[in-house]
Amino acid sequence: MFSHRRTLASETGEVKNHNQKYPYRLNFYNIPPIEEITTEEFETFSLDRLQVLKAIESASLRTKTELQVADHIRDVSNQYLPLHSTEGGKGYPLEQERRKDHISHFILRLAYCRTDELRKWFIKYECALFRIRFIEENKEERQAFLNNERLNWKDLTQNEKESMRNELSLANPHIKFDDETFFIVNFEQVPDLVSRRAVYIKAGKAYVPISEQVTLVVGEFRKKLYTALDLASRAFPSIDDERILPLLNNINQQYLGKTYMNGNNVVDKVTADNVDQLVGHFPLCMQHLHRKLRELHHLKHFARMQYNLFLKGIGLTVEEALIFWRKSFSTITDEKFQKDYAYNIRHNYGMEGKRQDYLPLNCHSIITNKQPGPGDQHGCPFKHFSEDNLRAFMAQTGVRKDENLKEILDLVRGKHYQVACTKYFEITKCLEDSISRDSGERHLMETITHPNSYFEQSALQLDLSLK
Repeated sequence: MFSHRRTLASETGEVKNHNQKYPYRLNFYNIPPIEEITTEEFETFSLDRLQVLKAIESASLRTKTELQVADHIRDVSNQYLPLHSTEGGKGYPLEQERRKDHISHFILRLAYCRTDELRKWFIKYECALFRIRFIEENKEERQAFLNNERLNWKDLTQNEKESMRNELSLANPHIKFDDETFFIVNFEQVPDLVSRRAVYIKAGKAYVPISEQVTLVVGEFRKKLYTALDLASRAFPSIDDERILPLLNNINQQYLGKTYMNGNNVVDKVTADNVDQLVGHFPLCMQHLHRKLRELHHLKHFARMQYNLFLKGIGLTVEEALIFWRKSFSTITDEKFQKDYAYNIRHNYGMEGKRQDYLPLNCHSIITNKQPGPGDQHGCPFKHFSEDNLRAFMAQTGVRKDENLKEILDLVRGKHYQVACTKYFEITKCLEDSISRDSGERHLMETITHPNSYFEQSALQLDLSLK
């Protein structure tokens, strides 16, 4: 156990008495946690919250129905960061849930305060998470929370409302006017509503219907979080705890998924002779490497490593890997193969050198490490191909419609490479059509974060079995 009094409280400049009983599911995170936590909790809490924020990021980038997105975020939150309301939380450990939510927010606040880019990302998706929770909370709990935070805006009186009926109705054509309450705020407080022309503005004041109250509350949350991150960024250099600094410095680059150490669980047996039958289930990066291998009868070092570790992850044993690569390198002699290539293949399997059993590379490693140069074959097509080459390759491998190509390329231009790969999967596996037929009842698939995850999901979809 170790104390995080300094680490988690220093960003406010003062320590306040903190009642650990959390009365509300909603939280503005005004008071830092003052307690001892284990190093295991420190890491687990932060990574679990990061799973939820990344799921929100992925869902927001994909053209799905509001129902699908809400269901997906709810599923991910229930798995990694459950947070039940007071009224509906009987039988759940509410105190533990809210403690984890509170502490994990402050840990990530420290981790994401270091640069302007990280702060923007954190604010965007913390606000999105708060918005989801606010909308899902019941009316009484919402109001109790707002009263506690002293968020009370001036109401439009009934006479004022009637005198402005035409203007307010035109600005909000989808509301039931007679049942609606309106708040009066400075228009600068609701830039989102102003940009959407969703409020009536007069003399610098915005008239906000209660149905858009969430925008006001999220605006307050964003303002507080922006200030808190600025304070945290100034305090960060004083943190010198070697147990937590590595996590804080690298958490935004953490891979959070399966390691695929022991092969896949969906294909009975992968051999040197049936790899070609499986290529249709490979992600674009591995399809590219397989094509190049068949075309050139050779791959360069990093391409061989990337592809060999992937094949290892889908279940190719070291014995079968040696057969596969020997047959594939058909233009060289056995002596040269044994001298120049067999050692590295066995090395990947932990059978040579320091005998480290290497893991298949995840998407983040492929995207960010060992950048390919001229003539190299490794890497991620969504990251490293030119737009023309990527468009042509996707068209060859199943993306036929111009609107689908455009959607994927837009994601690539926004540097959302893994989401683009996930979109490619949905299109080429015809998941979009099935989701449409399900009338939105099908849940959103998780973002592809590992080439071997892509393979497993593809093979599972077709109940693939190779005897």
